[in-house]
Amino acid sequence: MEIKREEILRDYRLAMESREASLIGRREVFSGKAKFGIFGDGKEVAQVAMAKAFRKGDFRSGYYRDQTLMMALGELTLEQFFAQLYAHADVQAEPATGGRSMNSHFGTRSLDDEGRWKMLTEQHNSSADVSPTASQMPRLLGLAQASKLYRQLGLDGFEGFSRGGDEIAWGTIGNASCAEGMFWETVNAAGVLQVPMLLSIWDDDYGISVPNKYQIAKQDLSAVLSGFRRSEDRGGERSGEGGEVGGGIDLLAVRGWDYPALCEAYLMSAEVVRKQHVPTVIHVTELTQPQGHSTSGAHERYKSEERLAWEQEWDCLRQMRRWMIEQGIADEAELDEVEKQARQAAGDARDRAWAAYIDPIREDVSAFAQLARDLASAVPGDLGLEDTVRKLESKKAPLRRDILSALHKVLIAAREHDVPARRALVEWRDQQLELAEDRYSSHLYSASEKSVLSVPVVAPQYADDAPRVNGFEVVNACFDANLEKYPHLVAFGEDVGYLGDVNQGMSGMQEKYGKARVSDTGIRETTILGQAIGMAMRGLRPIAEVQYLDYLLYALQIMSDDLATVQYRTKGGQKAPVIVRTRGHRLEGIWHSGSPMGGIVHLVRGMHVCVPRDMTRAAGFYNTLLQSDEPALVVEVLNGYRVKEPMPSNIGELTVPLGVPEVLREGGDVTLVTYGACCRIALDAAETLSQLGIEVEVVDVQTLLPFDLEGRIVESVRKTNRLVVMDEDVPGGASAYILRQILERQRAFPWLDSEPRTLTSTAHRPAYGSDGDYFSKPNAEQVFETVYELMHEAEPQRFPLFYR
Repeated sequence: MEIKREEILRDYRLAMESREASLIGRREVFSGKAKFGIFGDGKEVAQVAMAKAFRKGDFRSGYYRDQTLMMALGELTLEQFFAQLYAHADVQAEPATGGRSMNSHFGTRSLDDEGRWKMLTEQHNSSADVSPTASQMPRLLGLAQASKLYRQLGLDGFEGFSRGGDEIAWGTIGNASCAEGMFWETVNAAGVLQVPMLLSIWDDDYGISVPNKYQIAKQDLSAVLSGFRRSEDRGGERSGEGGEVGGGIDLLAVRGWDYPALCEAYLMSAEVVRKQHVPTVIHVTELTQPQGHSTSGAHERYKSEERLAWEQEWDCLRQMRRWMIEQGIADEAELDEVEKQARQAAGDARDRAWAAYIDPIREDVSAFAQLARDLASAVPGDLGLEDTVRKLESKKAPLRRDILSALHKVLIAAREHDVPARRALVEWRDQQLELAEDRYSSHLYSASEKSVLSVPVVAPQYADDAPRVNGFEVVNACFDANLEKYPHLVAFGEDVGYLGDVNQGMSGMQEKYGKARVSDTGIRETTILGQAIGMAMRGLRPIAEVQYLDYLLYALQIMSDDLATVQYRTKGGQKAPVIVRTRGHRLEGIWHSGSPMGGIVHLVRGMHVCVPRDMTRAAGFYNTLLQSDEPALVVEVLNGYRVKEPMPSNIGELTVPLGVPEVLREGGDVTLVTYGACCRIALDAAETLSQLGIEVEVVDVQTLLPFDLEGRIVESVRKTNRLVVMDEDVPGGASAYILRQILERQRAFPWLDSEPRTLTSTAHRPAYGSDGDYFSKPNAEQVFETVYELMHEAEPQRFPLFYR
């Protein structure tokens, strides 16, 4: 392998520019111009080597040490690096996150301004970084598996996403994060699936202050990972995951200061990964952290003088400089000039980025100051407005919050003076708040033409002789129709492939559509979600099954921190339209009958949460979601698979709108709001109450996210003036969320004649058996008594408490 002199010098200059940016970045934090800094110093040489093998169409899933790689790929400029450090809330200046993520969180823009896919094969791609340690790993698996699927499926019309599966998914992780379970789960799954994943471990021997001896068995990741190495025996009689599986990984180690060895390792390994789809781990050792972990602390506090001296001597840039001089590639004077130019380039970029960030804020300060002074001139007496303005103008680095805080003080001081100047100031404030909404709160959900809220509503249609079938047959027919309709739709999870899922919703689908599209996985919910995220980021449409709702807890961190935030944390630059399928509610016993819906709803904002009461509604949600570009969770009712339902004749076309409740039974006395399996219980109780002259309006919310966008529930409360919210969650769980939506957001409180009630499960997990279920979760008798007592309060003579 021969690298030209000009290329080596170019690599060195870029690495030096990256180092200088790190050094300046730390000073910017300590000067107060930036909030926090975490940098990739010490990893520069390995990353310029990696960049040589990274091609357009490839994807990165890394972490906050990869600035040099991104610069080497041309996907991060020095100005953009500093713009992110300053939290510049403008995607033109900071395209990765629009100022929403802290510095060194990288990502490329996969979507245009309308939310449509770009040609990903024509650019270097980086999935949007997340901070929680090792959380980049599950997604990495899916990015790699997408290449395998594109190679296996040979899809027409998807050239913008893949060139026949020729792309590598590049992962990076620090040595300490390799102690996380997500790392081992991902490496194991990659070895099973045999996907083109090339993972680099940046090993500098520490995790903040904790050395490797407290992190990794044997203090050596290569030694521990050696059991995953490939062998001739691929194992297994059948593959539920598509293609040959179980082959293990390739593993090699290289020192992080050895430029020629790093170049050779990456170029050779990438060739094998790209052509053979063999996952590979490159353990990059003997790395350093010249500035320590971050600006939050100094590594001199926990590293010995000997260790610090070693790090200075074996710094990768120092060693690369020494090697170039020894090899006659450049002399000291030439390299001194390269380093001088790098320092100048980084400093100039810092100045330009700071000016681009601070000048618009200073303009806002001036605009506010003029409006405030206009107000001061328009009101009698000295209200202290000028003092407030001067304090703001004296700030060297004002923030927008400083402006709004000063404005608030001015409005309080002038509260008794209704003059045009005050109204002008209020109008300007409203404009600033509207701009802030876009800067800091936009794109939690899709703003594209494929928003789930734009999908047309298609009601189910039934033939006169429509057969009544088991619920699982309804969803089975739905999946069959969609797998036929969408060639890029794939489904996977535990027991999904060969068995057709434990409740037969996918029965026969693997046999009909193949193992690549309908597949089994191991028991590993975190990477099942990761597979889906990575695939969806590359244009596939995954349905990821988590077998039971309780098991969702294994994957909830990835759902919350990664999947739910993709569009938000990129300000519309990336999307991952994953459908998570699971089932729950009303199964008996502690472990499979939980209903942690309140926790889920609060943790996955940015996703939709659908809670269909039957399988026809579930099918409608799947059809709706597959026409949209947003992620969602669908919780099927576990005891509904054997309940008979009429089979719609348009099972592949019917849709159910999200955020639209359905009135299941009309009534004028009490509004009973519920969802999922509780709907049947509510209807049973309502029938009994009707016999006593109490008419309950039963409302199925259908989706928790979004919740009743049209205010249908408050319309019901206006009619009944009484409200009961029932669900299977713990007290104060999803019922509290629902109650807030109705009382506060829909403003139903003025229409109530009685205090609202919630009816929930007990605080403990349900006890086993049918009696355990009865006494742990809401039952029809409890519903009856709750509603009856509300009517007793209103008309005690007509509705006496006969059971007390």
